Amino acid sequence: MISPAPEDSKSIEGLHCADNLDILRRVPAESVDLIYIDPPFNTGETQRLQSIKLGSGNQKRVGYSGREYRFSVTTDHKYDDTAPRSEYLTALRTRLEEMHRVLTPSGSIYVHVDHHVSHHVRILLDEVFGEDRFLNEIVWAYDYGGRRKDRWPSKHDVIYWYAKGPTWTFNREQIDRLPYMAPGLVTPEKAERGKLPTDVWWMTIVPTSGKERTGYPTQKPLQLLERIVTASSNPGDLVADFYCGSGTAAVAAQKLSRRYLAVDSNQEALVIAERRLQINVESGS
Repeated sequence: MISPAPEDSKSIEGLHCADNLDILRRVPAESVDLIYIDPPFNTGETQRLQSIKLGSGNQKRVGYSGREYRFSVTTDHKYDDTAPRSEYLTALRTRLEEMHRVLTPSGSIYVHVDHHVSHHVRILLDEVFGEDRFLNEIVWAYDYGGRRKDRWPSKHDVIYWYAKGPTWTFNREQIDRLPYMAPGLVTPEKAERGKLPTDVWWMTIVPTSGKERTGYPTQKPLQLLERIVTASSNPGDLVADFYCGSGTAAVAAQKLSRRYLAVDSNQEALVIAERRLQINVESGS
């Protein structure tokens, strides 16, 4: 169990199944070096993802040339994303204010959203952190999933990066590098080394048949979180995710020798995160 008033960040780090606001209010001020959050996108729908096994089961689907296939559902994960917009923004602001409090003076926050709320969240971040603390609007672009026929398909999310103070961690030389699109226009040495990513990150989603896939509806690729954790924290730092879902940020932190604090109120999500981290979940009140 979590103590009501931890004396230092080490007493609260780890994985917690709880309301994130309850945990946030117990985190000591200026004790977290990096925060990444991927809050619900306020789509107005219940998000659901099922994994199926073909060839057995009582359910059927029609495939190519009208051929029928039997299948069974092996996992069924879902979460509610239907809160009224005003309630959603009020709840998020309250939590962002606490996140600002717990960040170290040189700490920073990455907030991952999509077109449903990105414009609203940018205003909240300007108000809580200050417009002068805005660092980047990162565009994560991908090319999978359904395609609308009446408009341009939406195939990107945005990640806002804000600092708490006038200085922040940015490990430029440790970030993964990318091939030049026109390597013949740079020196052979530069071409071999590659270039630093810009604020547009072309990166695939987690493949449905990939080993990384957990079945959780909003799982983000580990590569995405590894880039953020590498760039904006140092070994031994505390990385926090207060909407941790399947735990990708914590997995990246653990892999890169950072400490982690991960919180979610969805027990299904925490079971997945626990398995990925191979630890026991602490329960919060």
